[in-house]
Amino acid sequence: MQVLRITRPGGPEVLDFEERPAPVPGPSELLVRVHATALNRADLIQLHGGYPAPPGVPADVPGLEYAGEVVATGPLVRRFKVGDRVMGLVGGGAFAEQLVTHEREALPVPENLDTTQAAALPEAYLTAFDALVLQGGLRMGESVLIHAVASGVGSAAAQLCRAMGAQVVGTGRNAKKLSRASEWGVQKTVLVEASPPSFSFAVREATGGRGVDLVLDLVGGDYLPETLRSMAAQGRVMLVGLVAGRVAQAELDILLTRRLRITGTVLRSRPPEEKMALALAAERHLVPLFRSGALVPVIDAVYPMREAREALIRMAKNDTVGKLVLRWE
Repeated sequence: MQVLRITRPGGPEVLDFEERPAPVPGPSELLVRVHATALNRADLIQLHGGYPAPPGVPADVPGLEYAGEVVATGPLVRRFKVGDRVMGLVGGGAFAEQLVTHEREALPVPENLDTTQAAALPEAYLTAFDALVLQGGLRMGESVLIHAVASGVGSAAAQLCRAMGAQVVGTGRNAKKLSRASEWGVQKTVLVEASPPSFSFAVREATGGRGVDLVLDLVGGDYLPETLRSMAAQGRVMLVGLVAGRVAQAELDILLTRRLRITGTVLRSRPPEEKMALALAAERHLVPLFRSGALVPVIDAVYPMREAREALIRMAKNDTVGKLVLRWE
């Protein structure tokens, strides 16, 4: 099988194709022929040597999500059979024609989606679902602030909020990209142009002065002070990304007087048991929403795998709305 591997630390130019033996599934594992995968900023960071793969994962093959077809199963597999279409998250190695994954970490591809569409789902929607619902406790009628709402995770989170009857305010730094947000149920968008960012007044105005109940922060850095000023009493902040930086200053009196909570979360480094539990919850609650059309994958563009370098360069420019998908041909 072919893999697209990292030959040395650097930019997209360090990726190159290599022929390798196909992996062998363990007793409870699936061997999946990967039809498509999708890009994430973690892939760019890994190229530069800043996001090492967890133990047991190919260290030089990026890729955190996949969609494809089961071509072999271990003797203890019960959930899927050869020929089934599956999708899911992996700790790495999805830039390959085949991969192995535990059967309980895989999800069935909804019948109304092809595998190219399905490849855009796992990272964005499982991240949003886990952060907003399973950890953030999102409830019907609440108000939610989503930073970088035009990103893959941001657009997924907005659709999820709409499906749950929550009001959404979204921020972004590109007016053209923000103009798409109403498609996902965002009631109010805020263009962030200043540095340091300023958006709390607009957020509180959009919520009648009350502030938001829940924040999905995909940005971090100097957004934190304004985020806290945007919060209602007993609000929750789910910190998922650090695009704006790893260091922030907070006004602790706001945390105290409004009784706020800040929770950090990642998926890649979690133990397998937690990933299996997330996949099971997603199969019960998310997959039916895709079958019904309540959730729709947001795809910016689809590239053949041989053009992965060009796709990564495009993602680095931050010009995309939704996901960039890579397809094996």
